[in-house]
Amino acid sequence: MLVTISAIAILLVLSAFFSGTETALTAASQPLMHQLGLKGNHRAQALNRMFESKERFLGAILLGNNAVNILGSALAASLFISLFGNAGVIYATLAMTLLVVVFGEIVPKTYAFKNANRAALAVAPVIGALVTVLAPVTHALQIVVRGVFKVFGVDFHADEAFAHGSEELRGAIELHATDPDAIKQERAMLHSVLDLAEVQVGEIMVHRKNMVRIDAGARPEKVLDQVLASPFTRIPLWRDEPDNIVGVLHAKELLRAMRGQDKNLKDLDVVGLAAKPWFVPDTTPLLDQLQAFRERRAHFALVVDEYGSILGLVTLEDILEEIVGEISDEHDVTVTGVRQHPDGSFSVQGQVTIRDLNREFEWRLPDEEAATVAGLVLHEARRIPEVGQVFMFHGFRFEILRRQRHQITSVRITPPAKSAQDR
Repeated sequence: MLVTISAIAILLVLSAFFSGTETALTAASQPLMHQLGLKGNHRAQALNRMFESKERFLGAILLGNNAVNILGSALAASLFISLFGNAGVIYATLAMTLLVVVFGEIVPKTYAFKNANRAALAVAPVIGALVTVLAPVTHALQIVVRGVFKVFGVDFHADEAFAHGSEELRGAIELHATDPDAIKQERAMLHSVLDLAEVQVGEIMVHRKNMVRIDAGARPEKVLDQVLASPFTRIPLWRDEPDNIVGVLHAKELLRAMRGQDKNLKDLDVVGLAAKPWFVPDTTPLLDQLQAFRERRAHFALVVDEYGSILGLVTLEDILEEIVGEISDEHDVTVTGVRQHPDGSFSVQGQVTIRDLNREFEWRLPDEEAATVAGLVLHEARRIPEVGQVFMFHGFRFEILRRQRHQITSVRITPPAKSAQDR
């Protein structure tokens, strides 16, 4: 009897080991193990090899766990039958159920879940050896499982419908946002990096009406005055009409030419100093445009629509600001376009982008159909609203404050109570 009880106790320990190991290996952080493996941690490297074929180590663990549970139940049934007769089967079932659930499942799995990475590294050598020893058995079991799947028409190799890498990364970013205030900027930057392939140049460009342009036919002295008055280093030159861009003048090139002219600007060829304009479609994804900037070693491009008309311009700095937020230097004209009121509402200029608002205040306003606040109001209202009109879109209250001709220039936005409270 003592030998049987000792065997049952050992089997319960093995059951706890297998249950805890299963939880630890499935809950362990694969990115962390990958990083530890790169640093030379041999146990992490063993885990990474097992992660490449999860069916093998899961099959070995489940095989071992079920074997010890069944054997333990059989021994317990034999012991209780010898003590209580046929009623011993019921007693054995109740006793083993309680013991296995508490000591073979709940306790080890709870510990393993709370210490997944540490536990996974600890059991890696043992499980690696077990997987090797049971490889023929688990391989045979996999064949049987695949046969069952085939009978029921299940594609064993089908990809998970929602297993998209970028979406998994987005979920991980939100999941690990344990201290939103401390990592708000980092979280926004990571989201922005993932959005580069989805956001188009037309959504972040400087609109043509806000572009600084210089008449190429103006006197060199006037061109110099305009360049010095501008906060920008690269300025488009136009001829005959503002949309006919013939070059992009760099302020440094103009200063170099001025020094060579010895203060005589009459013969200065401004167009000759300008670089050839580079035109890009407004539908170009930011990721592609960023790569194009790097390949061409350029910082400036003019944005055109499908008809070749000038829509605006985009710079390398514009794309970087989509990732890291607003970049200002001592020559920038700082215009935020957003002012918060004590009641939690915001006065927002019409040209402020929805992406900037979502990034700054962690709102979830849609930016698929419109890039700016004014564009969103027009899209949702389906008409040009009058000053004083109020709309409710996506849980937000939009009040039209100012309008210039057909353009909405200022809107008062009141976020939902929860969003205002989170601020």
